[in-house]
Amino acid sequence: MIVTDAASALAEPVYTVGDYLLDRLVELGVSEIFGVPGDYNLAFLDHIVAHPHLRWVGSANELNAGYAADGYGRLRGMSAVVTTFGVGELSAANAIAGSYAEHVPVVHIVGGPSKDAQGTRRALHHSLGDGDFEHFFRISREITCAQTNLMPATACREIDRVLSEVREQKRPGYILLSSDVARFPTEPPESPLPRYTGGTSPRALALFTQAATELIGEHQLTVLADLLVHRLHAVKELEALLTADVVPHATLMWGKSLLDESSPNFLGIYAGAASAEHVRAAIEQAAVLVTAGVVFTDMVSGFFSQHIDASRTIDIGQYQSTVGDQVFAPLEMGAALGALATILTRRNVTSPPVTPPPAEPAPPTPARDAQLTQQMLWDRLCAALTPGNIVLADQGTSFYGMADHRLPQGVTFIGQPLWGSIGYTLPAAVGAAVAHPDRRAVLLIGDGAAQLTVQELGIFYRERLSPVIVVVNNDGYTVERAIHGEAAAYNDIVRWRWTDVPAALGVTEHDAFRAHTYGELDDALTAAAQRQDRMVFVEVVLPRLEVPALLGQLVGSLSPPPNSPR
Repeated sequence: MIVTDAASALAEPVYTVGDYLLDRLVELGVSEIFGVPGDYNLAFLDHIVAHPHLRWVGSANELNAGYAADGYGRLRGMSAVVTTFGVGELSAANAIAGSYAEHVPVVHIVGGPSKDAQGTRRALHHSLGDGDFEHFFRISREITCAQTNLMPATACREIDRVLSEVREQKRPGYILLSSDVARFPTEPPESPLPRYTGGTSPRALALFTQAATELIGEHQLTVLADLLVHRLHAVKELEALLTADVVPHATLMWGKSLLDESSPNFLGIYAGAASAEHVRAAIEQAAVLVTAGVVFTDMVSGFFSQHIDASRTIDIGQYQSTVGDQVFAPLEMGAALGALATILTRRNVTSPPVTPPPAEPAPPTPARDAQLTQQMLWDRLCAALTPGNIVLADQGTSFYGMADHRLPQGVTFIGQPLWGSIGYTLPAAVGAAVAHPDRRAVLLIGDGAAQLTVQELGIFYRERLSPVIVVVNNDGYTVERAIHGEAAAYNDIVRWRWTDVPAALGVTEHDAFRAHTYGELDDALTAAAQRQDRMVFVEVVLPRLEVPALLGQLVGSLSPPPNSPR
């Protein structure tokens, strides 16, 4: 058979708007895309599967897919999730809102009905039946930094606009991709996505440097840093500041693992009145305090019990900084941190070493038959961590149990203390592990939280991941019992046979342990260290009403208790 040149040309694949979007995501560092198939996005998914630099990671449901994209985005700096119109995108909305609250760049791509079908204004499936196909687009405006309903003529320009805003603002963006627009022919990008420039005014930087120099003088600088330093890619500038002199420093729980917690200059976690006394005093009595990327939320500040003297504080934000009551803008975070490092380097003053707090005697190793307590669990878990671990602690006893423990250098800690959606960390651990398959994920989650998103256990196995999963079985919503309703039925959950769950969800090769005593926990974690090539699932049975000490302090400050995360 003879094939003519014309026939060959007709057989060549057509480059489409969908391909353009995928190429831009690859350019931004995305190599996996999470989501759930639906009839409005199926043809687009074919392009994802066919793309040479992308891999599809299907999730059990859209909420979990959104959480997985969030975990991935925190580590890789950009992520994407694909859902179908209406039913799919609304299921993912909770996850997208959490990413917005916690500054995570997630691109939410929604496969929609064709423009022709929408034009009929008929009652199409997954719609509200009223002929209006922008209800959910309007909803997205409240929980994303940029949105677009792609049209053929402007699709590429709009894709670039939304992706640029997501990259710049470190928050989610929303792209409604109708099925016919996705397959509309276009040309590949001719140049890289342009970067935002000119975020710092030389005059603002000079005036900031002058004011900061006068305030600092010969005083020792103390730094309180938080997660926005990480999100805005200013960690190197912060580290340069911390090495320019002897600089005592702390983080909030939100920014835990941002800095090397093994450093002799690391003070610990600052949580307002709930802080350890030496941390509270060092931060609140600092001669000059630098707050870098700090956002005081109720759950990380001891319910706004921080006492920071603004007149002695240099506050470094995303686009502006303050020295006392003077505001300097536009001034990007990295530039401001760099200026402070230069001030310390040039002044020829060496500050005194940090005085460590009085050493507390090391607690004796519990007896092997000792019934487990919160303190035993978190102490032993922290001792089991190794550099490279990614620790995800669900909001509740897991988060607060680990928050005041020092982590080894090279361990990344992920929690969600502002949005506080329980169950978040289980699928987020999938995303984090997919983002860095060479690093072992360690998931710490309560039994109540795990019941919300447990479907993703099977995804770990399918993706050949080998996490350590610790489910804290304290028979219900223990955090809520501590706040209100100690014996209330609404804080009860159905009791599951946890060690049977992985196999039921498709994890055919794993090790499962149930630990009531310290010896059983020790055996389980020792086995986990030895078995790096498979999931190790540990159910830890703890007293029903016991909470970590830090959480007890925070809960004790609630009077009367406000609405809280579940």
